[in-house]
Amino acid sequence: MEAFFVSTGIVSLAEIGDKTQLLALLLAARFRRPWPIIWGILVATIVNHALAGAVGQIAADMLSYQWQHGLLAVSFLAVAAWTLVPDKLDEEDTPPIGRYGAFMATLVAFFLAEMGDKTQIATVVLAAQFDAYVWVVMGTTLGMLLANVPVVLLGNAAADKLPLTWIRRFTALMFLLLGLYSGWLVFQST
Repeated sequence: MEAFFVSTGIVSLAEIGDKTQLLALLLAARFRRPWPIIWGILVATIVNHALAGAVGQIAADMLSYQWQHGLLAVSFLAVAAWTLVPDKLDEEDTPPIGRYGAFMATLVAFFLAEMGDKTQIATVVLAAQFDAYVWVVMGTTLGMLLANVPVVLLGNAAADKLPLTWIRRFTALMFLLLGLYSGWLVFQST
């Protein structure tokens, strides 16, 4: 259960202010149909994070304990720094959504926007750290929903009131602590 709670917390915080959250806002404003958008986010996240978690598990199985935790430490530290940089939704990041329905547009847009995103990288790292693939994928998916469903339902009013700078700093601190802990595990094992 630790993998589930850690994954949920880290991804829900890391997702605040992320480009996929901005995409959720864009889709909500464009389609004004929250439930197909929410279902699209859910399906896209499950597929994307299931693949990312599988990569993390494979990496964990192929690497020695020292290499695994060394790479985890570096990855967590990199994600900590990355979290401090606010995302912007670029035009080229968003496929033309007008010709698709709300569900398909969300499914495609979210899946593509998550490719190489910090929450996808976090899923790889968390799946490598915890030997609990299903719990990690469930946790990261729930984290995505916790961050994006309110944006879809409440729109810009709720997003404007969140202290994004402080949330980014707290999330960066969590990744920093995980990175330091993973690094400490490497030194403890030698």
